[in-house]
Amino acid sequence: MQVVMCEAYGGPDSLVVKSVDSPVPGPGEVKVRLRARGVSYTDVLRIAGQYHVKTEPPFIPGGEAAGEIVQLGVGAKGLQVGDRVLCGGGFAEETVQPAGSVMKLPDAVGFEAAAAFRSNYMTAYYALQRGRLRAGETLLVHGAAGGVGLATVDMGKLMGARVIATARNPERLAVCKQLGADHVIDYSKDFREEVKSLTGGRGADVVFDPVGGDIFDESMRCIAPFGRILIVGFTGGRPGVAKTNHLLVKDAEVIGFTIGALNRLDPQWAQRNLEALLGWLGAKRIRPYHSHALPLAQAADALKLIIDRKVIGKVLLV
Repeated sequence: MQVVMCEAYGGPDSLVVKSVDSPVPGPGEVKVRLRARGVSYTDVLRIAGQYHVKTEPPFIPGGEAAGEIVQLGVGAKGLQVGDRVLCGGGFAEETVQPAGSVMKLPDAVGFEAAAAFRSNYMTAYYALQRGRLRAGETLLVHGAAGGVGLATVDMGKLMGARVIATARNPERLAVCKQLGADHVIDYSKDFREEVKSLTGGRGADVVFDPVGGDIFDESMRCIAPFGRILIVGFTGGRPGVAKTNHLLVKDAEVIGFTIGALNRLDPQWAQRNLEALLGWLGAKRIRPYHSHALPLAQAADALKLIIDRKVIGKVLLV
């Protein structure tokens, strides 16, 4: 089978496309022929050796995929050859996974939608749970055209919030509107005054911030009383610094979280969330979006699209 391998840390062009033996499932395992694979910024960091949990080369990048079962190992129960599943798996044509780690896809869910949704929507849903988002509240989503940001727009609407999305150009803002954002703002301009104007001076109840830096500083100035700012990451280059006097006078909170910690510390919570999300996906109540779908052999190009910030939502390898 064909795989894309990271044999030494480096950039996308360091990846190697090669042929290896097809894997054989062991006891309690299944072999899945992958039809679509999600690509994320995490993969960029992993192949560069810059992710906080290092994987020593050689390894196959990637981690979220969808396909159909083609072989069962001894003792693999509850599944059949031909079942369409959501699974782990990297930039490869086939993968072997523990039977208990794959989930059957609802009939209405295609492989591309399945591969585009898990990491982004799991992060978005957990974030809004941590932020205690309630129906009728105003949710401000920064970096809203990115994978997690767009999922947060979608989840915010599902949860009954009024969503204000920020992004950097008309094309990206148009997709945010397509996913249900009530208002869109180009955050290269002064978003603070526009947020205050849209909320009658009150500000946003929950702020989803994957950018940090100046965006965090300005968000602190347009947060509503009893508001919550969710710290997702620092794509702007520097962490924000929360001024305690601002938090004090607004009775506000800054909340950090990682989906990795949820999976590690409370896997049952994570599993409940994934089952709920799959149900909403099957009912078409959430709508994963991908702007690019490339052949497996073009994995390096997919990573470059992410680095160059040309991706809206997700990029897939199909």
